[in-house]
Amino acid sequence: MLMALAALMPLTAHADEESSELNCSVEVNAEKVNVANKEIFNTLKEAIAEYMNTTKWTDAQFALNEKIQCKLYLTISTYEDATGKMKGDLQIQSQRPVYNSSYTTTTINFKDTKVEFNYQEGNPLVYSELEMQDNLTAILNFYAFLIIGIDFDTFSLNGGDPYFEKAANVVRLAQSTGESGWKAFEDHRNRSAVLSVFTDKATAGFRELLYNYHRLGLDQMVVSVDKGRQTITKALPELKKIYDNNSMSVSLTLFRDAKLEEVINVYSKASSTEKDEVYTLLSSIYPADDSKIKQIKEESNN
Repeated sequence: MLMALAALMPLTAHADEESSELNCSVEVNAEKVNVANKEIFNTLKEAIAEYMNTTKWTDAQFALNEKIQCKLYLTISTYEDATGKMKGDLQIQSQRPVYNSSYTTTTINFKDTKVEFNYQEGNPLVYSELEMQDNLTAILNFYAFLIIGIDFDTFSLNGGDPYFEKAANVVRLAQSTGESGWKAFEDHRNRSAVLSVFTDKATAGFRELLYNYHRLGLDQMVVSVDKGRQTITKALPELKKIYDNNSMSVSLTLFRDAKLEEVINVYSKASSTEKDEVYTLLSSIYPADDSKIKQIKEESNN
């Protein structure tokens, strides 16, 4: 990570080889669950936070100011007291700083709706890269590597390769268990499908888009707003290529949920020609969001 960021900002803290790469906040919402002892959900929250923030996920060295800021929002919909089985959904969010500014940009904002696992109060969460301990740690492992991989991709072209490979190993181990959310072709939004965005040749351009958008676009806007925005304008058509090849690709959802509102702001002071070009492109891909995308054209050019 130091190499990826060296050109972006001075290091103001020493790297800690034993420190996690993540600064992850965790929320667990169990309002839908009718159970006498709700302390288990507080215990679960603390266990997940400790696991995410103390596990050393990579061999890279991260300074304190380089830790990846991320959030997990776990909503429990059902809970079986006898077995400790929980079902719900997990919202994953991550941000990274934009060069030489106080602005942070969202890199992932995704909801996993197939979260199922067993948890007994007080049970430790144990990390293993070689075998699957349980479905909860497998899910956490997968999203930790996904967050890190995407973060690296935004700083160097295909820089996330080692971490997507680690995520792929998690998927392979989990698929052998038959647990929900891991199976190939189970649906177009499960964890296997999300991983394929970053490993399949058909969507390889999405990763180049992430790099161009962040490193050559947003990061350069501090030097020249117009040049940075023009780079983003040239990068966005990759979404149309993906759409034309597979309109159900989860990569389109990943971009929309993380970036659509930001794109509207990026073009708030663009020329009318540039606004029209981006509006036409995005509205053809996201017709259900047309009312929101129209804000690109409605923003003032002043």
